[in-house]
Amino acid sequence: MATREQNERAFPNWDDLPDGGRRYWRERPGGDFGKCRYIKIVAADEATLSFVQEIYDDEGVLIEVHQKYPIDTGHQYLASERDDTPDDSPEAE
Repeated sequence: MATREQNERAFPNWDDLPDGGRRYWRERPGGDFGKCRYIKIVAADEATLSFVQEIYDDEGVLIEVHQKYPIDTGHQYLASERDDTPDDSPEAE
């Protein structure tokens, strides 16, 4: 289990939660586009409750979520307004 000081070094941003826990996060530029945000939620004793990766496109729209802890759910792709563009329309190309 990480200490509060270790979490603060690894995650430059955090919010204190009403129950004494914290929500830590950090952002990294994406490899090909957009950005990635890692979110770690801990209890008051710094025990990890959840860890999630969010993927954003170039416009800052959340397009994918990957919960890694407590259960690895794999990548969950989110529907976007662009997904329901008909394949034969000019916007689909």
